[in-house]
Amino acid sequence: MRLEDIRKDTELLNAIDWDMTPEEAVRLYLEWGNNWARGNYVIRSKNDVTHYFVVNTWKEKPIIYFIRRNSEEALELAEITMPDDMSHRFLASVGRNKGVYAVEGEVRNWLKKELRMT
Repeated sequence: MRLEDIRKDTELLNAIDWDMTPEEAVRLYLEWGNNWARGNYVIRSKNDVTHYFVVNTWKEKPIIYFIRRNSEEALELAEITMPDDMSHRFLASVGRNKGVYAVEGEVRNWLKKELRMT
């Protein structure tokens, strides 16, 4: 998928969990039988699904992935390249460390603008 594909799918747009973090996704979907509910969202079966974005910095340039996750798998539905200037600022903000990060601040605002959600 591309950003424009996501933008055209109203149901998918409405399904995006902007507050989901990589850590929370692991807690909810990979450890779902071993933890208590810390809110209203409880995973009961593989039919429970979340759609969210993450920023992956394991490659030379950060890449935004759009993920569909349930308790069985995480599918990368889209791979999105952020603008170079934002990429440099993002890397600086995480100390150029390799990892998978939540979509927040400037990156989240840019995605919402690109998806025409603002």
